[in-house]
Amino acid sequence: MLPSDEIRYRNAGRSLSLLGRYGKQYARFEQILAIDPDHPNALLCRGYALEKLGRYEEAISTFERVITLRPRMALAWQGRGISLGRIGQYEEALTSFNQALKFTPDDYRSWQNHGKTLMNLYRYQDAIASFDQVIALKPQNYKAWYNRAIALSSLNEHEAALTNLDIALKIKPVSDYIWNYRGQVLGKLNRIPEAIASFENAVKINSRSASAWYGMACCYALKRDAEAAIENLTHAIELSASIYRNLAATDPIFNFLHNRSQFQALLEAGTKAS
Repeated sequence: MLPSDEIRYRNAGRSLSLLGRYGKQYARFEQILAIDPDHPNALLCRGYALEKLGRYEEAISTFERVITLRPRMALAWQGRGISLGRIGQYEEALTSFNQALKFTPDDYRSWQNHGKTLMNLYRYQDAIASFDQVIALKPQNYKAWYNRAIALSSLNEHEAALTNLDIALKIKPVSDYIWNYRGQVLGKLNRIPEAIASFENAVKINSRSASAWYGMACCYALKRDAEAAIENLTHAIELSASIYRNLAATDPIFNFLHNRSQFQALLEAGTKAS
């Protein structure tokens, strides 16, 4: 059994689609490594398995061991960058993605991770340039259009962001989080009826999207529709009380509801529970 596994995983590092399953196959890599502790591809598999399991520090050490053995292995640099990003070490993560791109400049996944890391560093214009690279390589990559929209909106370029979101939705019309973010951008543009329609699409796709329910509550609050605002806010709080109860208590958009018993009951429920 082990020899066939050895052959199977020798080329495993070539496919990130395989890497997504590594968490379930961790034991197999350990079998290979028991025979050959310095097997680069088995170590690579272990690193991605550890990242999937949330063991980020161990994953980083494993990827660094691969890099020592194979300094030009782009997937090891990428795995190191992903793991560093998970623990908030964005500058170091960016260095890793730069190294990955040095060896595989046409890897759209590395460009995607590069861009997302730049956004975490608030370097939105640079992030847009990275997402442009993804789109040049994979024009139908809806995540790149979505991430590009986030970067544009962060630069207050909301109309351009909306255009990017519409492109993303043509590619992936059943994405609740894209519809949700589209609602947020439309809200910033004060296009409230359209924002509500986007949030409604989000909850049709995913009824457990607390953010979309909260977005609708905010829109109805802007329209001074107290009943609809409270109804949607109730859904958001039921799904994620720790976040949205606190937000509702401090968000000035709901100030006009403070004398409403239903609104007070929503806020006080958390106090009683604690």
